[in-house]
Amino acid sequence: MRNPMQLVSRRDVFRATAAIGATAGASWFGFAQPIGGTAPRPDNGAEFITADTQTAIDRGLAALAQGQGNDGSFTDRAGGTASGITGLGGLALMGAGHQPGRGKYGKNVSAALDYMLKMGNGNRPGFLGTNENQLGGRTQPSAMYSHGFASLFLAEVCGMTPDPARQKKVRAALDQATAFSVTAQNKEGGWRYEPGAAFADVSVTVAYMMALRAARNAGVFVRKSVVRLGAEYIRGCQANDGGFTYFKGQGFSAFARTAAAIVGLYSASVPEDDEVNGKAIDRGLRYLQQFTPGRQFNQREIPPQHYYYGQYYAALAMWTAGGDYWRTWFPAVRDDLLARARANGGTWSDQYHGTAYATAMSLIVLQLPNNYLPILQK
Repeated sequence: MRNPMQLVSRRDVFRATAAIGATAGASWFGFAQPIGGTAPRPDNGAEFITADTQTAIDRGLAALAQGQGNDGSFTDRAGGTASGITGLGGLALMGAGHQPGRGKYGKNVSAALDYMLKMGNGNRPGFLGTNENQLGGRTQPSAMYSHGFASLFLAEVCGMTPDPARQKKVRAALDQATAFSVTAQNKEGGWRYEPGAAFADVSVTVAYMMALRAARNAGVFVRKSVVRLGAEYIRGCQANDGGFTYFKGQGFSAFARTAAAIVGLYSASVPEDDEVNGKAIDRGLRYLQQFTPGRQFNQREIPPQHYYYGQYYAALAMWTAGGDYWRTWFPAVRDDLLARARANGGTWSDQYHGTAYATAMSLIVLQLPNNYLPILQK
């Protein structure tokens, strides 16, 4: 059973921050609002989470928990254990209101946290990328993504552990993970497949921008210049049509990377940059609207391997934008995800990244109206 009171203390901190941020023209979440959008209103979970939706959520949560490894990790199909998918799995369980040691799946969240705390003790202090994905001293692409998603989970769960000694370990691990993220930023202002790589890309950059935002919300100091350079890189990827390219100044717009870029800009939340980021967000949201779920698109527009990734970021973008953006988008993506589950025997799966990945992404999206994840609370 959900217990909203479990998150009261963390929410109060966020609301206090929001009240301050509102005076600088930001939303309560600290994000600039889209210039042409409608301000968010409280979204009623009962209005959006239908009985069929809740049934699918309950089935997905059970399947996710059942598939968790003995070490607390979740797995992907290609590379075995992955810290990024473990982070997403933990966020999906938290999206139902479960916390370490609290709720039906509290023990699963605790196990995922234990796994993550061990991950940060490898050869690179604070690096949460999966050890199996490091070959010959080089970091594999998925490992850098994994660190971003894993850091996000660590930041979200920070402050929720009832044991003060364990909370101290979580905070120390988050401090180290955030420090790694900061030092991994390259000269372009973004991130890529190796720390300090010569070139960045918008996808990895967004994963780090969101993780840094969550860390800042949890009280970790991050220099403003780091955030501003990241947002500047993302804005440099915006094309004339309002969509975003994969690399700065080159390529073509696409759904998934545009959805991610909008979330990356929302994650910046530097009051002095609200106007410039807000204009880019507004153009991106208008571009994104043409990809309302349920329509038919060609594979260049939405490659099948980018489906869950794209819908995850698009839902986060629309949730943060609120108003008509959210009220139009969520029923469409909800129905699309439910149809995919029905076609797959009641669960979600992805031939490229595995069942745990697809299930976690779907659950995070479907449970957004619960308003439980601290970084997205309204």
